Amino acid sequence: MAEHNELGKSGEQIAKGYFISKGYKILETNWRSGRYEIDLIARDKDQLVIVEVKTRTTNVMMEPEAAVTKDKQRMLIRAANAYVQRFNIASEVRFDIISIIIAKEEHRITHIPDAFYPTLF
Repeated sequence: MAEHNELGKSGEQIAKGYFISKGYKILETNWRSGRYEIDLIARDKDQLVIVEVKTRTTNVMMEPEAAVTKDKQRMLIRAANAYVQRFNIASEVRFDIISIIIAKEEHRITHIPDAFYPTLF
């Protein structure tokens, strides 16, 4: 597996552990619908939480969450719509970003709840 793929998988595992420690229920990891993918799908009380995980080894150029562009947001919204329709979900949907910087044996997590809203598109 390519090094960047391994880094991404490590970040997703860290994010999953973070959400579990906060009391979220993990419903799906790496859920796919066609060419769309959602890193994590969780439940936080009565909300469905769609999570994009961005992992880097440094934030010299930009913070990892800055890589969640408008195009990426559109893709996440489409994937979330597919998930909601497929499983007939009626609860509120929230889009979060987890930004992780892994340096040596340590990591820094930034959780951005309600990072963007689908009504903006």
